[in-house]
Amino acid sequence: MTDWTGLSTAIAAAERAGCTLGVAATAPNGSRFAHNGDRRFVAASTVKIAIMIELFRRIDAGTDALDQRHVLREDDKSTGGGVVKELHAGIEFTVADLVYLMMAISDNSTTNILIDRVGQAEVNATMQRLGMKGSTLGRKMRGRPVLDTEQENWSVPNEYADLIAAIFANQAASPASCAAMVALLEKQANDRRIARHLPKTDRPRWGTKTGSLTGVVNDVGFIMTPSGPLFLAIFCEIADPHAGEAVVGDVARAALAAAG
Repeated sequence: MTDWTGLSTAIAAAERAGCTLGVAATAPNGSRFAHNGDRRFVAASTVKIAIMIELFRRIDAGTDALDQRHVLREDDKSTGGGVVKELHAGIEFTVADLVYLMMAISDNSTTNILIDRVGQAEVNATMQRLGMKGSTLGRKMRGRPVLDTEQENWSVPNEYADLIAAIFANQAASPASCAAMVALLEKQANDRRIARHLPKTDRPRWGTKTGSLTGVVNDVGFIMTPSGPLFLAIFCEIADPHAGEAVVGDVARAALAAAG
């Protein structure tokens, strides 16, 4: 069995310093760890994993394709993270471009285009089918906290760790689509969270989807060990985003040490 004592110690130290954590980890041997694992946290952009899955399920069904085109409209542009909001209307993207920008740099404009394309209700239905009973896509990406008139995007740590495991097990979509989704997770541009303490050279394979809002620093994904993948979902409620990234990195390091 995996000894998670060091991970528990790292979480306790972080929370004493002034944050609230939700952590779920599954080691390559199947051993599981959870701290606030069934509590709901604000998902921020980690919900984009579920949007990606619904897109690839549509591709599997033949109702969409990565080479389909979308012409950017002015009203496609969203506030918050990303670069598409700075581009001129009329530029043409493929669906492959849209999902890459959503996953690698967490572009909000392309995310909202994809939500319109696949359907918010359909994303939530797929999340339910994959066992995500407490996690939801409640609204589009705006780069700000939820308003009183809006529904929140919620995440449950255990459910998100299991979602990454479902991708690896080819349960989220077809084997080809799941392989493509793992590759997209590996495009993550932010290596200051789960990957923070990985070596800069000869790094193990890793891939994640980050999420950030005021008071929220999240990361969900995997690190490949010699025995197989370690699945991680780390949600941090904290005032200082830079301190939050350090907390996520320290928690991931402790989980990796436990998993070997």
